[in-house]
Amino acid sequence: MVTAVSKVSLTGIKPTGEPHLGNFIGAIKPALELAGGAESIYFIADYHALTSVRDPELLGRWTRSVAATWLAAGLDPERTIFYRQSDVPEIFELHWVLSCFSAKGLMNRAHAYKAARDRNREAGVEELDAGINMGLFNYPVLMAVDILIMEADLVPVGKDQLQHVEYAADIAGAFNAVYGDSFKLKVPKAVVPTEDTGRTLPGTDGRKMSKSYNNTIPLFAPEAQLRKTVRRIPTDSTPVEAPKDPDSSAVFQLLSHFADHKKLAEVRTRLEAGGMGWGELKNTLQVVLSEQLSPMRERYDALMQPGSELEELLALGAAKARRRAQPVLEQVRKAIGIG
Repeated sequence: MVTAVSKVSLTGIKPTGEPHLGNFIGAIKPALELAGGAESIYFIADYHALTSVRDPELLGRWTRSVAATWLAAGLDPERTIFYRQSDVPEIFELHWVLSCFSAKGLMNRAHAYKAARDRNREAGVEELDAGINMGLFNYPVLMAVDILIMEADLVPVGKDQLQHVEYAADIAGAFNAVYGDSFKLKVPKAVVPTEDTGRTLPGTDGRKMSKSYNNTIPLFAPEAQLRKTVRRIPTDSTPVEAPKDPDSSAVFQLLSHFADHKKLAEVRTRLEAGGMGWGELKNTLQVVLSEQLSPMRERYDALMQPGSELEELLALGAAKARRRAQPVLEQVRKAIGIG
């Protein structure tokens, strides 16, 4: 089994919306925990977002928001490499090189491309590739380059993203088969959490929290908005004095990710015995969320201000990333006979 000790871990974050609680529990917190035992690299995949985000103001805002979120959540730019993908031009040169070693048949089987074609088929669209741009089709190659140019050993992903790491290994293998006597790209391995369900949060409608469902709780919402959003979570009409099943409650599930063990045990006991209503439970969740998130929100708001240190931190991260990427690209160019 691969461990994070003495390994390089890489995490990419696509800026496609405002951060929410599901992002924090499902991606940010686990990735930061993994960084404790590995040399960690984090990047904002802003060019990846271009496949679907076409509003320049939104893309710029969401990119800054992602950066500010990770820093506010505890990412230490002194101990990690943290950068914008678009600030590392070496990525895009290597992208063309490795496109020449990426089988079209392999890309045809990519989950996102197949899903887009399936949607067209279900909608009765005759041309199954209608509305699909080459950015979406080539997406796995660019993601492979993100991994390979940083010589990452480990890539933390959910099960639905496992294919991207497998593609990176396949593309590296295809390159190495031709030029391996001169230079070999490092073949990465995926790190998949053993308990995906434990990192999935319910949204305000009870389904999995997701931007696509419009049921998220913003990570850095002002207090009034947070209170209003929590109050919208649906509950049944069980009377206050009646016993309740905490595990069937979306409110309690959310609370379980943020409250300490003592508070959680106390709330569970009161719900099961009767005497705590859903309204009080929602108030408890809102208070716990405020206590946990307020320090992060203050840091986030400060970083999002014009003239903050955010751009300086990203520029420093880009310089470190380029120092890591340039030798890889130089070796690749030498191997293929260019430059």
